[in-house]
Formats: sequence, structure tokens, C-alpha cells
Amino acid sequence: MKILMIALNSKFIHSNLAVHSLSAYVAPVIAETETQLEILELTINQQEDELLREIYEARPDLLCFSCYIWNIEKVLNLTRECRKVMPEIDIFLGGPEVSYDGRKVLEEHPEITGVMVYEGEETFQEVVEVYLHRKDFSQVQGIVYRDGGEICENPSREVMDLSKVPFVYQDASAYEHKIIYYESSRGCPFACSYCLSSLDKKLRFRDLSLVKEELAFFLKNRVRQVKFVDRTFNCNKEHALSILTFIKEHDNGYTNFHFEVSADLLDEEFLNLLRGFRPGCIQFEVGVQSTNPRTLREIRRQMDFQKVAVAVKAIGEMGNIHLHLDLIAGLPFEDFASFRNSFDMVYHLEPEQLQLGFLKVLKGTYMEERAADYGLIYKSTPPYEVLGTKWLSYEEILLLKQVEEVVELYYNSGQFLNSVKALARHYESPFSLYLKLGAFYHQRGHDRVAHKRSAVYEIFLDFTRAYHQEEVPLFRELLTLDYYAREQAKSRPDFAPAYALSKEQVKGYFKDQDRRQLHLEYFPVMKKVLIFDYKRRNPMDGNAYFTEVSPDLLGI
Repeated sequence: MKILMIALNSKFIHSNLAVHSLSAYVAPVIAETETQLEILELTINQQEDELLREIYEARPDLLCFSCYIWNIEKVLNLTRECRKVMPEIDIFLGGPEVSYDGRKVLEEHPEITGVMVYEGEETFQEVVEVYLHRKDFSQVQGIVYRDGGEICENPSREVMDLSKVPFVYQDASAYEHKIIYYESSRGCPFACSYCLSSLDKKLRFRDLSLVKEELAFFLKNRVRQVKFVDRTFNCNKEHALSILTFIKEHDNGYTNFHFEVSADLLDEEFLNLLRGFRPGCIQFEVGVQSTNPRTLREIRRQMDFQKVAVAVKAIGEMGNIHLHLDLIAGLPFEDFASFRNSFDMVYHLEPEQLQLGFLKVLKGTYMEERAADYGLIYKSTPPYEVLGTKWLSYEEILLLKQVEEVVELYYNSGQFLNSVKALARHYESPFSLYLKLGAFYHQRGHDRVAHKRSAVYEIFLDFTRAYHQEEVPLFRELLTLDYYAREQAKSRPDFAPAYALSKEQVKGYFKDQDRRQLHLEYFPVMKKVLIFDYKRRNPMDGNAYFTEVSPDLLGI
């Protein structure tokens, strides 16, 4: 017998923790049998014909898919086609996108044999044992399955001890250049109405001795990034501090760790610990979602924004931790003006990234139950994204989409730090700037074209020509500064002003110094001379460090 597990990922750089965890858990059960277990890592960007061919050539008897909002449509298409070319196989699905309506999945998709609901390790083990020992599914908790022409739904399974889950990354070379996902806890103490984690109230933690042993493995093997999937990493202070202390004491100078945290729980003890981290060692993602108090109450979001602001500002002043703050558009009681206010309040905290997301109305959530009350209209297909609410029209959502695109290009990229800062001084609020920039970007049709990196700078300059003509010479210099901070360019970009230094001035300054990793630039409007050092880059944003040089040294 051959069991084929499909990890249909969003990108090859991701490793599907859930699939590997199930595989590792069931491995001892099949070790003494002739059963083969194989994981096939694929991506949603591959053509369906290619995916079908790879699955078919693996010749499985039991085919298992892990289902999420980003892959469910392709999964269901593949199951239909797999059934046609391999009519004898059994097909099981699992994962959050099918856990809350397993019966409906089987009713609508006759090619599916069964659905594993909620937590999967122990359930998958028992499903495999049914096939190994020719049992039936009646005693397997946590599944919905077909028995002849009838759909049967077994009782749910109690959650497991997280410390019993095997460590799946035994061979570090297999995950080279991939983002490794890791969990030190499951469940969430909060009850946010839009989130599936709110349905799992049984928060539990992996034993810290195991966590430290496994983190040591990542550090020893110089893994590029370890992304903790804990829903709120710091909900247990002792647990979180212990892990962060271990990482700090064993830092290898290379590996980055990503955590989702609740910033209002970061007290002075946390902040004191964070001050000593290597820049770029850790990054925090903070789900602010909204600053509207009524919205927060309605979505059952426990957050004190004033405490969030204090913690985020304190971390920002440290200058060593990358901060990613999230907002969600389309929440109840948040209209356009309210969202504008939320955006401005978060923007003024100056995180490295500000993620403007849109509400996803997920199956099984309280948000889905209240959809009619909120006037929620949303897409019928994954990812079930909001199209409008009582408070926010579709037209306004389209405007926010424009804002989202230019925020990604000009703020989150970290490539326009000086240009954007100078431009923002002309607007009453950050949101006003991005609203106008987004409208310009859309009206000129730039959102319909894939641009080269240098073209994004040109578009920014075109915007200043349209609305800030008197300062175009300054913005040309600022864009040139930002460009050379990021790019060790071999040729000068078209948007840059003519090079303002002669060969003699450059040669005289460097003399016999090796300048292959350096760039010297004179900015006449700003009256500055800067030297960019590409051997030294800021680990927080990837930009080259630059220092100011006295114009006198170049005879200016």
C-alpha cells in the first residue's frame, strides 16, 4: 500500500508543518509494514495538468490533502480529476478549510472518501491503521466518512498533548532555503470573531525542554528563518520569556525568528530582554486590526491600544526588532473615516511594515454567523474576502485596495524611506498621502502592469511632477538617495539627476582606496555628499549604510 500526502503550498520556500507533523506521527505505525508513505511538496502556482501528472505517477492507494483557503479550490479540482484517472484510490481531506463542514464537503464532492476534522495527528494515525488492519472507520474519532451510500459523522476527538507531536525537521538539508514553521503552543486564549483559532479554547504548550532542544537544532544548522505559528506567542509570559532568553543566549548571528505577539502584553520585563537582541534576530507581528473601541468590542478583540502604542514605540526606539503591524478593513462598525483613523494611528507608530488586510469571512466563525446582521457581503469562493458592509461600501473598499497597493510598494518595501518621509510632510495625514498616491497609481493604469524596480521610482517622481512641481529637483535627489541605499547599481537610473561629481573629484577623494563596494554621491539641492557602503547593510531593512562627507574634501 502507498499513502501519498500532498502539501499544496503557496510557495516552495514554505514547508508545510501540518503535513510533515502527521507523517512523522504515523511513521512508527507503518515502520514494520510494507506500506510506503510519501510527501509530495507542490505549489498552487503549478499548472493543474502538471500537478495531476505528478500525483498519478506516484501511484498512491490513499491520497491525503491538507486544505486551506489558499489551496482549497485547486485541491477540489484535483480530487475530481484524480478520481477519473485513478478510480480505485481513497481520498481524505483535512485542515481548517474542511474541518467545520465535513458533511457538506462529502455531500458536494462524491469523489471524497472522508474528512479529518480539527487536530489531525492521532486521527490520521487511526485512519492509517484502518487501512493496515482492514478495520472500519466507525471507531475513529474526528472523521466524517462514507459507509456505502451513507455519510457518517463520528464524535470529535479530544485535543492531544502537544509534547507528543514528533519533531519533523530531523534532516536540516531537506529544508535549506525554506521558511521553517514551528509551534510551541496550540490554541488561543482570545475569541476574535473572525478567526478560526477562537474556536479552539484548549490552549496548551509544548514542553520547554523539547522546545529548547529543537531550537538548538535550528541554530546549529543555521536555518534562515523559523516562523512560530503560535497564535499569540506571549500569552503565557513565563513560556515566552524562556524561549526568547534561550534564543538570545544561543544566537548564531544568522537565524531569524518570527513571532505573532500581543503587544499590550509586552511589559517592562519583556522590553528589557528585547533590548539586548542582535538587530534582525527576531521580528514581531502585531495584529492591531482596528483602533475603534466599538469595533474591538464587537469582534471580541481584547486589546489596549495605548499599551500597544507604548510597547511599539519602545521597541522602535531600540532599533533592533522588525515590527509588522496589521489592520483589517471591513470589520463591523468601522466605516471609511474610522479606518482612516486606525491607519493613521498605526502609521504614526512607524513599524517596519504596515499590513492593510481585508476581512475574510471564514467558515465556522462567529463572524460568519453574524454576516447578515452586519450587512456583510463577501466572495463566495476562497478566501471569502469582504466586498462590503453596513459601514463600508464596495466603492470604498476599492479605494482601500488602491491604498494597500501603494503602501506595499512605497512603505513596506523599505526602499523609499527618505522620499516618503519628505512627501508625507505635504499632507494632513499619512492616509491622505496614500489615498492620493493610490488614486494616481490607478488612474495612470500602473496597477495593471508588472513594473521593473526602477519604474516604481519613476512613478513616484511622476506623482511629484503632478502635485509638487516646485519640489521635483528635491525629490529627484531623495529618490536617488533611496535607490543607491538599496541598489549597488552598475548604471545610473533615468530618474536620477546628472552625476554632479567629476572623475577627478571622485579619484581624489578615494585615492588608492578600494571603492568597488562604495558609491559617492553629491546632492546639490540638499547640499550633501554621501558615501554608500555596500559591505555594510542594515539588517532591519537591507539598505546600505551611508555617511555624510564634508563637501570641502571634494573641493565643493
